[in-house]
Amino acid sequence: MERKYIDCREYPSESSSCSVMISANNEEELLEAAVQHAVSSHHEKDTPELRDAIRKMMKSMPVAKAA
Repeated sequence: MERKYIDCREYPSESSSCSVMISANNEEELLEAAVQHAVSSHHEKDTPELRDAIRKMMKSMPVAKAA
């Protein structure tokens, strides 16, 4: 299963420099966690524009190869 992640350092924020990285097994779970983080930590508004920006920031984690 491919995990998705968002690295908050890659999202410009006026409120602070943030080092949080969030990952999840699916995009919807990741989206909800990232929106909650943006709203609570960075005082963003939960808008369709914020959700679109977060979706565009999602990346796939490299899959670890079995030894």
